[in-house]
Amino acid sequence: MSSPRAVPFRRLLSFFVAAAFFAAVSASAQLAPVSNPTSSSATSSNESSSAAESLVADGAGDGAALPAAPAAAGSGAAQEDHGHGYHENGLFSRLTFEAGGGFNAPIGNDTPYVTWGGNFTVGGGLHLTKRLAALVEYQFMDDKVPGALVATAGTSAGNVHINAITGSGVFDLGPSKWSNGMYAVGGYGFYHMSTNFTDYECCDYYGYEVPVTALSITSNQQGANLGLGLYHRLGGMYGDGKARLFAEARYTYLRSPGLYYQGYYLGGGTTELIPVTLGVRF
Repeated sequence: MSSPRAVPFRRLLSFFVAAAFFAAVSASAQLAPVSNPTSSSATSSNESSSAAESLVADGAGDGAALPAAPAAAGSGAAQEDHGHGYHENGLFSRLTFEAGGGFNAPIGNDTPYVTWGGNFTVGGGLHLTKRLAALVEYQFMDDKVPGALVATAGTSAGNVHINAITGSGVFDLGPSKWSNGMYAVGGYGFYHMSTNFTDYECCDYYGYEVPVTALSITSNQQGANLGLGLYHRLGGMYGDGKARLFAEARYTYLRSPGLYYQGYYLGGGTTELIPVTLGVRF
């Protein structure tokens, strides 16, 4: 049978053990981190905002309109704009060409040495501005020699051929939107002139006389031309197309040498002509 003092001691020991356990639990609870509701809410809000921004950046959403992203360099739209600019302002759009033909009228002191004839002109170049174009032109002029000069040479016929390569400028004098207008034109360059006298000899296969060159006098010299022209625009709703019909007259001056044959002076010297040309320029 146990002692009566043993019971209180056991109870006291049990009390101290329970108190120690409770103290340890309380200390553990005080050392554990306490969550802050405000901080959690802010963190949750930041996470939600970041998620929303991520969704907007990725193009996700519930149908809300999103701002269009800027086009990247080298995209199709940029290339399309570049192509449009090339066609509007590039080298190809500035090119100009011309072709025409007409007749030549002699003037001045050389009328005894050359008569009327025809011409053919082609050229090409660039539009430097809306009003000014620079061209390189080739022109061929074919004129007859007067009968008196032919008789002096003792032949049956004669002609004058002029081949010219010039640099020319065309300046539009009219309003840019008018269908009809006027322009000034002038050029300077190289002229090759040949005066040919022909005769006839017998005979070809069928018994006809054939022309042969009895005398040819050639010269190379510089020359210049200056004139005015009228044009009419073709195409476009308001007649503002690039193609133009034109009619122009230029004074042409050559410092050509005189004509000599077997030591005899036949005449000639400076050559002055007015080629009148009808054509198209675009």
